Amino acid sequence: MLKNDTSALPTLKVSLLGDTATQFLATALRGTAIDRKYDFDLFEAEYNQVERQVLDPTSDLHQHNAKYTIVFQSTHKLLEHFSNLAPSQRNIAAERIDFVRTLCETVQGKIIYFNYPEIDDTVFGQYANHLEESFTWQIRQLNYELMKLTQEYPNLFICDIASLQNKYGRDWMFDSSVYVSTEMILSLDAVPAVASLVLDIVCAIEGKFKKCLILDLDNTLWGGVVGDDGWEGIQVGHGLGIGKAFTEFQEWIKKLRQRGIIICVCSKNDEDKAKEPFEKNPEMVLRLEDIAVFVANWDNKADNIRTIQSILNIGFDSMVFLDDNPFERAMVREHVPEILVPELPEDPGDYLEYLYSLNLFETAAYSSADKDRTKQYQTEAKRVQAAQKFTNEADFLKSLEMESVVEGFTPFNTPRVAQLSQRSNQFNLRTVRYTEGEIAELSQSQQHACFSFTLEDKFGDNGLICVIILEKQNKETLFVNTWFMSCRVLKRGMENFTLNTIVDYARQNGFKKIIGEYIPTLKNGMVKDHYPNLGFQPCGDNMYELQVDNYKNRECYIKRK
Repeated sequence: MLKNDTSALPTLKVSLLGDTATQFLATALRGTAIDRKYDFDLFEAEYNQVERQVLDPTSDLHQHNAKYTIVFQSTHKLLEHFSNLAPSQRNIAAERIDFVRTLCETVQGKIIYFNYPEIDDTVFGQYANHLEESFTWQIRQLNYELMKLTQEYPNLFICDIASLQNKYGRDWMFDSSVYVSTEMILSLDAVPAVASLVLDIVCAIEGKFKKCLILDLDNTLWGGVVGDDGWEGIQVGHGLGIGKAFTEFQEWIKKLRQRGIIICVCSKNDEDKAKEPFEKNPEMVLRLEDIAVFVANWDNKADNIRTIQSILNIGFDSMVFLDDNPFERAMVREHVPEILVPELPEDPGDYLEYLYSLNLFETAAYSSADKDRTKQYQTEAKRVQAAQKFTNEADFLKSLEMESVVEGFTPFNTPRVAQLSQRSNQFNLRTVRYTEGEIAELSQSQQHACFSFTLEDKFGDNGLICVIILEKQNKETLFVNTWFMSCRVLKRGMENFTLNTIVDYARQNGFKKIIGEYIPTLKNGMVKDHYPNLGFQPCGDNMYELQVDNYKNRECYIKRK
């Protein structure tokens, strides 16, 4: 993998620090990054130099100035330190948390910090659960305090390697013979899995994650065939038998929906028959209100998935398709290669454990707005149906009765602004990602003008869907530092409304021109001609300018609320 040509891949600057040997982990990280379509510019510090690299402002770590700093301080070394302390001094959890806090305040960029798999030193046996001075107590408290620390520092992300040990066991995670001879804590079996967890976090922060779960029905969501068995005869429920497996599977899907994952149905069935279990069977956990887009007919599933994608307006690579039928899985992989199609086990009782192991829905942000996503997409399906009744696009847009709230960044909308910056890939002119802390700083900056836009219409409220950050380069020039927008609102004139708004701001504050930049990525090709289409003129490589005095407001049917 490392011999592949990586010249076309986006490069990420990464630093790796560890208190034990990290050479194999560094190799696995670079290889896994290439597999995920990134090239790591990796600085690997000498082992056991974590504190020196962090605390010395002239160190190689600070000179590298990485976007991501990965820190592995091992349980094994912590136990060694713990053992050399007097019993009254063994509050290592507080000591280590103080250092991680210093790390977060000292190192720029995102920090990915490994938590601590447990080592049972058996000094107290199970009575260790009663004693604060036991190593077991201290490690469990440390992992708990690390989770709390992420709420204090938005740039801190925990790589949960303790969960790997919980699943596969300490004998799989740690090989004493390898450690003694090499100073490597992680076994050769564990290294690739740990690297994969790290890249899950990186990809989520970079906006490469799954947003949508598309489900088959018969023998996937319930046991049996509803067309043959009827809604009352399908296998689902909390009693003994295979129905229990399907019910627990539905409970997992329900939690994903509540978290903000878009749940859709793609089934070969008569639609009325397919909907009956959701409407009538009291044992069903999922209901129709949990499904954003419901497609049930006898067309091929690849075409139906394309229909779902056209309604959702998200990339195929952000979708997951689950189907019990190997033929249907192969057909979808063949005709929609970007979509992820897991190879479900034959036994439905194994579905959940298998899907847990894939960690399909990693995320780097979460807000209360996520809970409303299903309703928003159900409403979007109604808009699509309404549009089919109009032959004239302008008449359709007028009929929507659209309104937008335009305001700056506030404590209320900051989490959503940061989240949208991390999620927006296709309509994102420069693809700059922001944390909540960075958004809060921009809102107070005198050198920037920040705008957030909502959009609602007669069908419902789309919430916050567009963000503009203008940088005041001088008294006459504004630079569009950031312009990203949710693809859910494409083709409704939001681009025109947004430009009209920022030109109004420029005129009111004496600016003469607006400069825009397009930075190409693998996903944002759809906005390649965004600035030319809005009347900007080329002024450099992927740079465009608009003269404010010559601008005439562009037509749109959105009113400012």
